[in-house]
Amino acid sequence: MAVGVDPAGEVVWSIGDPSTVIFPRSANKPIQALGMLRAGLPLDGRLLALASASHSGEPFHLDAVREILALAGLDESTLQTPPSYPLEPHAHADYLRAGGKRDPICMDCSGKHAAMLLTCVTNEWTIDDYLDPEHPLQVEIMATFTELTDGPPSVVGVDGCGAPLLATPLQQLARAVGRIVQSPAGSLGARLVGAMTAHPEYVSGTRRAERELMEALPGVVAKSGAESVYVAGLPDGSAYAIKIEDGGERPLYAAMGRALELAGLDAPVLRARPTILGGGKPVGEVRTTF
Repeated sequence: MAVGVDPAGEVVWSIGDPSTVIFPRSANKPIQALGMLRAGLPLDGRLLALASASHSGEPFHLDAVREILALAGLDESTLQTPPSYPLEPHAHADYLRAGGKRDPICMDCSGKHAAMLLTCVTNEWTIDDYLDPEHPLQVEIMATFTELTDGPPSVVGVDGCGAPLLATPLQQLARAVGRIVQSPAGSLGARLVGAMTAHPEYVSGTRRAERELMEALPGVVAKSGAESVYVAGLPDGSAYAIKIEDGGERPLYAAMGRALELAGLDAPVLRARPTILGGGKPVGEVRTTF
């Protein structure tokens, strides 16, 4: 499924039914980060970008997570992310070669969790139950989500990192991110957008598709989510969201590239297509049919 919305949030293009409810997974992170800013999260720049990230687990990501925790007077033991290895294969391999073991800080959502903890400390909220849907932190995030998607979540589940997982129709995900990107100058939304677009390597990693897209198209905010979700907000407030129904990631970035081409954008990264190997040699590529 794919959908494009204009700056007013109206559907202008779609494939499949854009009103289908999905779990956006980590594509919700810009919304969650804005909710934390509204609750007083005292971050900016690269550390704010990391608060919206599914990071690769590269050393500079882990160091930045520790910086956020230090601002809260906390250490890694307070993170409630499940123990994990770095997300990105090269970072994973480097970590193993260095003798690393599964650790909560390596989980790709640890930047968001560190920001959640800092938000709690800033407000003198409890930290041992910060993932509880009834915790003031999650209530604040839910309120921002409800505002930006024009309604409460269709379903509330539990994400892979343990945080509440808020479901919404695909078109509402696009609408929400489009609204964040067109936030007025000086607003919290503009602060978040500025952080993400200035530091795309903190939003994802040095070898990731979101970074490549955001660097090639200045002002675009791009965020992927598990089970093959991808949302991109354009500087004018229009936005595109994609969900591959079987959760397979291979066509995801090619599909978003084509959608943004149809929106009138142009950059070599939009025409990149995953290569299919046979016997270790290129024998084909993934191509879009729309």
